[in-house]
Amino acid sequence: MRFAFAALVALTATPALAEDLVFTLVNDSSHTITEMYVSPVGVDQWGENILFGAVEPGVSGDVTIADGLDVCDYDLRFVSGEGGEAEQSQNLCDMATFTVTD
Repeated sequence: MRFAFAALVALTATPALAEDLVFTLVNDSSHTITEMYVSPVGVDQWGENILFGAVEPGVSGDVTIADGLDVCDYDLRFVSGEGGEAEQSQNLCDMATFTVTD
């Protein structure tokens, strides 16, 4: 089953030459993802939750980070419906899919 959802983060004003980062988020875990936050590596503050709805186990969808920044390395924070949290740093420019697992 595939569920399309969108994510948008606006951390700064968007320069004309910046490109949005788009990738497919796959929830291959046994938990429902209810929140997702992104922040460029080295920034000590999370933006707002960028998910528009929960992502159930086995569901995937496209995520767009349109923050206007010309960076690739992001810290990712996921929160499950049960309140569990996971964080990971990732270069998002070199990938088409990011998979969340247990």
